Amino acid sequence: MTLQFGLIVPQGWRMDLVGITDPVAAYESMTRVAQVAEEVGFHSIWLFDHFHTVPTPTQEPTFECWTSTAALARDTKRVRIGQMVTCNGYRNPALLAKMASTVDVLSHGRLDFGIGAGWYQHEYEAYGYDYPDAPTRLRYLREAVQVIREMWTSEEAVFDGKYYQVRGAINQPKGVQQPHIPLVIGGKGEQVTLKLVAQYADACNISSQDNAELKRKLEVLKQHCVAIGRDYNEIRRTVFYNTSIAATDDAALQQAEQAFGWLVADGRLRECGLVGTPATIRQRLREIEEAGAQEVILHLQDAAQLDSVRRFAECIHSLS
Repeated sequence: MTLQFGLIVPQGWRMDLVGITDPVAAYESMTRVAQVAEEVGFHSIWLFDHFHTVPTPTQEPTFECWTSTAALARDTKRVRIGQMVTCNGYRNPALLAKMASTVDVLSHGRLDFGIGAGWYQHEYEAYGYDYPDAPTRLRYLREAVQVIREMWTSEEAVFDGKYYQVRGAINQPKGVQQPHIPLVIGGKGEQVTLKLVAQYADACNISSQDNAELKRKLEVLKQHCVAIGRDYNEIRRTVFYNTSIAATDDAALQQAEQAFGWLVADGRLRECGLVGTPATIRQRLREIEEAGAQEVILHLQDAAQLDSVRRFAECIHSLS
């Protein structure tokens, strides 16, 4: 098996730092998870880009994505670091490109830049952002990724769009990686998002799909590539799954229902996640790879306790 694996670092958004009352201790818990993930062989670590908790806003700490990305870039040495994914609506794309370029240098060239159109209406409105409809948010995203690529590749970036205008912006240093930082577009919309991946991205991220649907989504992406004359194999195919691993399949499902039941209304946690014993998960991973994925990014609700991180690492090492 040639799959690589990434891990979501707990940062509070999904109530995954509950019980750690000291904010310094909470951040240090994040760092420990990132460092253990690096030690046990994960290829990448990732952060969500959100400001307060789900499924209900609470007073629990939620660490901001990009400042945390920069800190983890200095707290780790090998593992790649990315966002799952940056919400385009929260920051100007020229500023985002500049931030990413700085973090790529801080990490010595280990950044994957993830971006998406955004969806969490309550959070938008709580922080004073306009929340346009989905087609409009996608139009913003289309222009934003063009701005970002322009900032990464031109000496003086120029872009004159409906939503964004850049007039000779200088971005130095541009980062370490060549020809530029890898751009990951997250989302599974077939008519717009996957087409944007084909046009502009170096990688896609598709979340929480059963095997048949994942295969179909990737086929849609392939057809978009054919339509514009791009090599489908140039695009790295990453997938995201909520994950629960336990000694029995029933115990893993019970854990998953407690952690992720609010996300999957039709009860398809097994089909759309990584849920089960190590043997069950290994078989599921083989099927995911056969469907066309190249990297699996997982969220473990109890990652801050570290045991599940090590247990999953043992599970995937036995695949090789």
